[in-house]
Amino acid sequence: MRPLACLAVVVLTSLAPAADPKAAVFTLTFDKAQLAQPFTGRVVVVLSRAKPTTVIRSLSWGNTEPAFAVDVKGWKPGTPLTIGADAISTVPLKDVKPGTYFAQAVLDRDLGGISFAASPGNLYSKPAELKDFDPTTAGDIALTLDQVAADREFKETDTVKLVDVESKLLTRFHGRPVRMRAGVVLPPSFAKESDRKYPVVYEVTGFGGDHFAAFGAAARKAWNLAGTEFVWVVLDGNCRLGHHVFADSANNGPRGTALVEELIPHIEKAYRGIGTPAARLVTGHSSGGWSSLWLQVAYPDTFGGCWSTSPDPVDFRDFQRVDIYTPNANLFTDPKSGRRALSRSSGRGTMYFDSFSKMEEVMGRGGQLESFEAVFSPRGKDGKPLKLWDRKTGAIDPDVAEAWEPYDISLKLKREWATLGSRLAGKVHVYMGDEDTFYLDGAARLLKKRVAKLGADAVVEMFPGKTHALVDAKLRERMNQEMAAAVAKAVPVRDGK
Repeated sequence: MRPLACLAVVVLTSLAPAADPKAAVFTLTFDKAQLAQPFTGRVVVVLSRAKPTTVIRSLSWGNTEPAFAVDVKGWKPGTPLTIGADAISTVPLKDVKPGTYFAQAVLDRDLGGISFAASPGNLYSKPAELKDFDPTTAGDIALTLDQVAADREFKETDTVKLVDVESKLLTRFHGRPVRMRAGVVLPPSFAKESDRKYPVVYEVTGFGGDHFAAFGAAARKAWNLAGTEFVWVVLDGNCRLGHHVFADSANNGPRGTALVEELIPHIEKAYRGIGTPAARLVTGHSSGGWSSLWLQVAYPDTFGGCWSTSPDPVDFRDFQRVDIYTPNANLFTDPKSGRRALSRSSGRGTMYFDSFSKMEEVMGRGGQLESFEAVFSPRGKDGKPLKLWDRKTGAIDPDVAEAWEPYDISLKLKREWATLGSRLAGKVHVYMGDEDTFYLDGAARLLKKRVAKLGADAVVEMFPGKTHALVDAKLRERMNQEMAAAVAKAVPVRDGK
């Protein structure tokens, strides 16, 4: 009888219903060794196809990873936090395509860096490999946030120096210490001729770039402009809400004023700048292109010329094909063409406003589109920038659009030309590809028409067939020659030459 009993048990066991598969859910914890106090803020889980080497810096623009975010209040060390189907997401968790991923969790302490993930002081987990991940059956996935994001080290050389100073103006505005940083590239003669003073070029990098680009500038010998030696300064335009573009704003504070009144005098004293407007130029690409044009227009007596390439929208009647002033304007859709693209390749849309906006919602801060709001929008009662567009429908708020007008460079020129015209003579150079990847050429065309109507000598040049990656060796050499010519009269004569 005993063998039969055993057989019965086996049969009954095999017929028992299998446990229902459990949908994927992420369970997060962090230890007080990394953060002793309870945390209030945003927590994000990202699924990447490739294994991150440390912590992701951002979400991919062109092929955004599945990412899931929750806002927490008073999350205590050692207490599990669950992120599941109800999270803010780039794609619903249940709709993630099965496959192998690397899961990484990030706790954004929002201490001042631009990245929601990699800003110094943030906590993150080591990437966990999820083989054959299926959101309908993956069950509980445990992630421990036991890593701390560190700041990058700027390793000075004989010719590349770091400037890192506290801004009294920005510290007063934000109520906490705020620093300004720049990478300074020195010409070879700097160490040999201690009494020599130099013209200075200030470069503003595009979105996501920073003062570390000084090393690249040194490698291409940026200090040598058609035989004239310059001090070349790469500015850091990053802040916690994105790229502050060196414009004073209600949300980012007096960024332009701090540059002009604090950082530039410090740099030119420390590194022997000539110190006159005629010997001080500004340049930049993309967001840096907008920044350099803004600085020239907003501070016409501070800079002797700007060379702006592929700038972000310089006329809000064409904000990447959207006229934000038009009644019933919508960022996500166009009445004629439907879903609105914000980038293109070979004439076809590659990224779209609605999905890009959703991606930035998950990030929480530091995104490209939302950085425009941080600069151009008033501050709301909740302490955040007023939203230009509805995050669900794309509808543009006409009151916020009107509030953006002071930052519409083309409109600013029109309104203030009586006082700006003579002070900008010979100083404005804007270069744009007529097939810009991000549809920025439309705004440049409107600017070109406006300055022509004003009778300005501003150069707004469209390059046929060129995309956002406009700057090549030929254009760089041309700009070098133009910059050298612009400061020729300001450079002291040396050795009888």
